[in-house]
Amino acid sequence: MIKGNSKIVSLAEGIAKSDRRSLARAITLIESTRLDHREDADTLLEKILPQSGNSIRIGISGVPGVGKSTFIESFGMYLISQGHRVAVLAIDPSSQRTGGSILGDKTRMELLSRQEAAFIRPSPASGTLGGVARRTREAMLLCEAAGFDVILVETVGVGQSETAVSEMVDMFLLLLLPSGGDELQGIKKGIMELADMIVVNKADGDLKPAANRAAGEYHAALGLMRPSSPNWKPTVRKCSALHDEGIQEIWDVIKEFRTKLWASHEIQDKRVRQSVSWMWGEIRESLLVAFCDKPEIQSALNEMESEVTQGRLAPATAARKLLKLFSNA
Repeated sequence: MIKGNSKIVSLAEGIAKSDRRSLARAITLIESTRLDHREDADTLLEKILPQSGNSIRIGISGVPGVGKSTFIESFGMYLISQGHRVAVLAIDPSSQRTGGSILGDKTRMELLSRQEAAFIRPSPASGTLGGVARRTREAMLLCEAAGFDVILVETVGVGQSETAVSEMVDMFLLLLLPSGGDELQGIKKGIMELADMIVVNKADGDLKPAANRAAGEYHAALGLMRPSSPNWKPTVRKCSALHDEGIQEIWDVIKEFRTKLWASHEIQDKRVRQSVSWMWGEIRESLLVAFCDKPEIQSALNEMESEVTQGRLAPATAARKLLKLFSNA
């Protein structure tokens, strides 16, 4: 029997029984910015932490129009047919500014969302990428404690969001279109370097020849990059998510990845580094919030910004003055 606050005990016990309603309520709790809710969320996370970690964490990104939702639904349905339980967490740092599209995930993955063995949850905009990523990490732990053994973290944004996702998962999968060299020119090297596997989607119909060429070009591009692991060389696969083709082969590669890197303790070591990085991220963000909340800082901030923008004060000098004011407050 779990002991403690009755509300938290109820949530923790519900999560342990794989109750989806309890899981949804728990994620809503960790997304709250209220101080009392934050304290309850911390207590809940402490209680479920021993039951977390028993999944393969996969980050999924891709260029616009690549068919991420179709791929995730096809992939998720295949995994469920193999006896797995799948959680899909979407991270979208752009949603506050543009309205985004992640809140439509359940309609875009209509078939998957109706499955008892699936759980789909978008992250709300919280003003910063770090805030969204933090809550996604915590949601991931809750999903694992609820018995979901495959966690898919989808990034809807571009650039920095890929890095954020890669720093919370075991394996990073990059979806690309069968357009080959032209598209390759527009992909940043940094994003390519994050990929443990590239999947060329829409490899069907008239696009099959283009998909074959693109796969070859992407494979050659990966060959020019230094692998991040001594035990894994990034690979390229093709699929048609629309027609459920190539999905099993992709899962076979993921299983091979997990087997090799788990045996070499790379995944375990990576998760340890991620946890420490997560802790420091929390410290930095909490300090920034405390800094901005100080009345003395609030009253001095506009003046300092004005001094900097008008060239009367160096940015570093302004920062040191504000930090000194903060430490003396």
